[in-house]
Amino acid sequence: MKYFFVISVMFIFNVVALAQKPRARDLGIPFTGETGKFNTITDVKGVEVGYSTIISGSGENSVGNGPVRTGVTAIFPRGKAKKFSPVYANWYSLNGNGEMTGTTWVTESGFLETPIMITNTNSVGVVRDAVLKWYVDTDWYSGEDWWYTYPVVAETYDGFLNDIYGFHVKEKHVLEAIDKASSGKIAEGNVGGGTGMMCLGFKGGTGTASRTIKIKDSIYTVGVIVQSNFGAKRNLSIAGVPVGQALMDTLNYKYNGPPKSRRQEGDGSIIVIVATDLPLLPHQLKRIAQRVPLGIGIVGGRGSNGSGDIFLAFSTANENAFNRDDMATVTMYPNDQLTPVFEATVQAVEEAIINAMVAAETMEGINGNTAYALPHDLVMELLKKYNKVD
Repeated sequence: MKYFFVISVMFIFNVVALAQKPRARDLGIPFTGETGKFNTITDVKGVEVGYSTIISGSGENSVGNGPVRTGVTAIFPRGKAKKFSPVYANWYSLNGNGEMTGTTWVTESGFLETPIMITNTNSVGVVRDAVLKWYVDTDWYSGEDWWYTYPVVAETYDGFLNDIYGFHVKEKHVLEAIDKASSGKIAEGNVGGGTGMMCLGFKGGTGTASRTIKIKDSIYTVGVIVQSNFGAKRNLSIAGVPVGQALMDTLNYKYNGPPKSRRQEGDGSIIVIVATDLPLLPHQLKRIAQRVPLGIGIVGGRGSNGSGDIFLAFSTANENAFNRDDMATVTMYPNDQLTPVFEATVQAVEEAIINAMVAAETMEGINGNTAYALPHDLVMELLKKYNKVD
């Protein structure tokens, strides 16, 4: 019996180990900056992330039947157990060929009052409606009889791999993502809203990273999560190496149909959410969000005409800042000291995108359309060639 127990434990350990996909640092890809414990957005205390991943069918696309390659991502700034707990926030768009609902009130009020949901382009409405219904079912506003809210729902387009016009995201998938939201390690690649996404000539998806900053005697964290679906292969750069140029004839997208599309190389979108526990006010969080494109540009993003590049930053500090009736006293980090925070944001965005690509696996979708995984071995050979790794 004892030996059976040991073998069983070893089997479970091996299954778990195999399930943990390598990340960019595991391959030896170098990055700048110190990471948090898990190198994820959930390193910011209180932040929870959950996914619903929908994968079914293969072969020719039949609208309404699939194949399906899509999902939903849920991000709770202070965890879903806290319910209504607004955080200071702001947003920025580099190129607005995309959607993030609820942002006008975020700018106007300075607060993010809801979780952040990310899905595919055609499912923004159903996700928004499902979140509103969940508020009712869970008494999100703790007994308030009359309330209004503007759910924040962002999107990127997965219609080259997914039966996007079949509207496969349902209320149950939104509830699944919410229910699974948790702290700690989170999955990357072909998961959640990032399931069917493509990036810089290879398979893209969901990625995350974090950075820590020491200020006097305190350690603060900046965490990032991306839904990465943008860019042209020719611009892909990893650790400063022109990987895309070297792999221009390697594992290119297979696109069988539909036969007509206005898609140009480089089109696509990226949603980036930045979290921090630094005490920042909304105007400062706008400045953080405006630095996100610098990280995207490092890996090869150019903000093309057909791209929705939309970013939101929030701070979990100043927990009692939101008050409907009384004055609130808040703390603010000085503007003159923000440069390290900007740098941490840029570094985390860069790594999160590469993490998404490293974790993503080759995916065949509608009509046999295929996006291939980033070839780890070839990437590392190139980094060695350019003396970026030993």
